Amino acid sequence: MSLEVLEVNGLATLQDSGRKDWRRFGVPSSGPMDVFAFYAANALANNPPECAAMEIGLGDATFQAMQDCVIAVTGAGYQLSIYIWEFPLWSSFFVRAGWKISFHKIDDGMWAYLAVAGGIQAQSILGSRSTYLRGAFGGFKGRQVQAGDVIRTDNRSHAFFEIAARTLPKEARPAYTQTPILDVMMGPQTKYFTDKSIETFLSSEYSVSLTSDRMGYRLEVRY
Repeated sequence: MSLEVLEVNGLATLQDSGRKDWRRFGVPSSGPMDVFAFYAANALANNPPECAAMEIGLGDATFQAMQDCVIAVTGAGYQLSIYIWEFPLWSSFFVRAGWKISFHKIDDGMWAYLAVAGGIQAQSILGSRSTYLRGAFGGFKGRQVQAGDVIRTDNRSHAFFEIAARTLPKEARPAYTQTPILDVMMGPQTKYFTDKSIETFLSSEYSVSLTSDRMGYRLEVRY
């Protein structure tokens, strides 16, 4: 089975659960930005948790199913359209060959995940199929997917109607918000900062910088 990429005007990459045990060699783990949504998409699609899925962020994306399949979509900030219908996220769906699957960025929230029953196929590099954009390897040819790409999925038969139309209850989903409160664990360098500077750090509001990536978030003080 396969999906054809029709349009991407944001960032869409293949990610699995991450590239483990290589950071000491300077290779980051990559993997999903929203870990919970990634694992939930695979669970809804009846996939093992480490299966690769499509991560969509920062803009719209449209795919077309080339064979009948079951997909699962999770995340926040997107409207999902399949064929002529619109659906909420956090569910699995039966998709017929030729139907389009569209993600439209609509409001607060950054990442959506598209899992296909059977998993998305890609070459494993250093034990992972995750895309590492700076290193230009993993995922689909080491880059984000673009119009014209064909994404291969597992071609085993599945009991489509047994895994379609499943939904993760709202109470089981993360409480996404634009103003989260984060826990902080003070490190051994605390002694190098004054009490006032620590108080300022803990009481200030921050926004995530555009220079952030999968290796870490950079925060900017909101004035």
